[in-house]
Amino acid sequence: MQKLSLPIPAPEALAASEALTQQLRTAVAEQGWIPFSQFMEKLLYTPQLGYYSGGATKLGKDGDFTTAPEISPLFGGTLARLYASLLPAIAPEVMEFGAGTGKLAKDFLTECRAAGIAVRRYAIVDLSGELQARQREALAAFPEVVWLDQMPEAFSGLLLGNEVLDAMPVNLVQRENGVWRERGVALDANGAFCWQNGPQAPAEWLEQITEHEQLPDGYLTELHPVACGFMRSLSQMLIQGQQQTGLHGVAVLIDYGFPEREYYHPERDQGTLMCHYRHHAHPEPFYLPGLQDVTAHVDFTAMAVAASQAGAQVQFYQSQAAFLLGAGITDLLSRTSAEDALSYLPQSQALQKLTSPAEMGELFKVLIIGTGADLPPLLQLQDRSHRL
Repeated sequence: MQKLSLPIPAPEALAASEALTQQLRTAVAEQGWIPFSQFMEKLLYTPQLGYYSGGATKLGKDGDFTTAPEISPLFGGTLARLYASLLPAIAPEVMEFGAGTGKLAKDFLTECRAAGIAVRRYAIVDLSGELQARQREALAAFPEVVWLDQMPEAFSGLLLGNEVLDAMPVNLVQRENGVWRERGVALDANGAFCWQNGPQAPAEWLEQITEHEQLPDGYLTELHPVACGFMRSLSQMLIQGQQQTGLHGVAVLIDYGFPEREYYHPERDQGTLMCHYRHHAHPEPFYLPGLQDVTAHVDFTAMAVAASQAGAQVQFYQSQAAFLLGAGITDLLSRTSAEDALSYLPQSQALQKLTSPAEMGELFKVLIIGTGADLPPLLQLQDRSHRL
């Protein structure tokens, strides 16, 4: 592991990280080698100690990264406008996965309340106890908000997932002498974590990489069986919801990533795995277990294929910029007079950050799947799902 110069954690945080490190070391020692997907799952979701299931501050200036809802209420307000345009074809219900600090929910519900848009229930599914506590505080004024322990069997309405797919464990594979092997974690002679390739990767995994036979030896990348499984479950939930209620379901998934042909480009030969700690990005997942986020970019082609195979319709794919502009974010900004510089300029700057190609506008993509509810005409014109 390369030497990193990053902020030093507080003593209690460091103690928690050391406790998780010991658990991980024991797990690896018992098996001799574990797949990286298993290692990553433990890093993120070990009860009380994992990054998402522990108590570390994750979002905002004191956390590790900033998400779109934290930048501006225009983001949540734009999604509320989309929701309103879909009624009454969908049920007046919303479900959000991984709701963070509750900022997206608060902005969404604030816009709905101000515009007189009915929301019968806003359900949140979040595995982080620390974030759930922050959500309950932030959303105390909205009695329609409920928390769920797991995905229900059926749902009709609008489903939101902002930076959810990138938080799911990935499998690493590397091509060695013409054979794709799964990369995992072992212990070196000093008891430190080290990379080690293991058994041949299952053939069904490689279906995610259409050109896998053409990629060179040494090529390292991620595959997404967990996220694909989530997409299948989500699709089945929407289909069940339509069968039970006769109303449509629409899922909006926003994340950073690429379609397959870009994701597995010959020049992207070391994959996209990245760690985030106190607004520093680096590639070392063995550093401070439990205190840093570990993510990979999303293969949106794989997500769309999984949803389609489960029976859902792929209705939209485009950049975050195209989505927000097509869904009316500039209309929300125009409600503030440009002459009121004190109010207008911060909102204008936030919109720029959300839509600029140099910021979040192009790296982040939006995938919409559902059971067939008509999207607003401007979004239909922007759709580039054929490029998946």
